Amino acid sequence: MKIRKDKKRTLPPVSTASLPDIVFMLLFFFMVTTVMRETSLKVVHVLPKAQEVAKLERKSLVGYIHIGPPIKALQSIYGTEPRVQLDDAFATPKDIPSFVEKVKSETNEAEVPLLTYSLKVDSEAKMGIVTDVKQELRKVNALKINYSTGKKEKKKGRI
Repeated sequence: MKIRKDKKRTLPPVSTASLPDIVFMLLFFFMVTTVMRETSLKVVHVLPKAQEVAKLERKSLVGYIHIGPPIKALQSIYGTEPRVQLDDAFATPKDIPSFVEKVKSETNEAEVPLLTYSLKVDSEAKMGIVTDVKQELRKVNALKINYSTGKKEKKKGRI
């Protein structure tokens, strides 16, 4: 028996008929799983710089409290004094307990002790409003607090 090899045999062309289906499936997947920005900032905060900076491990377990002067478009309504922003709205320090309860209710019960409240405070803000916010956080037993900062660049020079 002789086995014949056809040397003229070639591979068939790759069908691209299913390519649009795959592209639209990927597009749909990314549209569904993408998380948009949760809050729009209504305050301006130029964060202070620090030399020793550590990153938060799980940002899903962080509640952000923004403190600073309103953006230019809102200064005619709210003035230029630093204000507290919780989620998408201006608030007072007295609104902190309800904010903490809201954050806790949106978090898995086992992870509630791991919640951290990050204060994003403008470097020019007075400490009075920051102290008021911290006092309200203490009242509701939200004791894990951090300050968001930018990293300070080390000066290059002689040692």
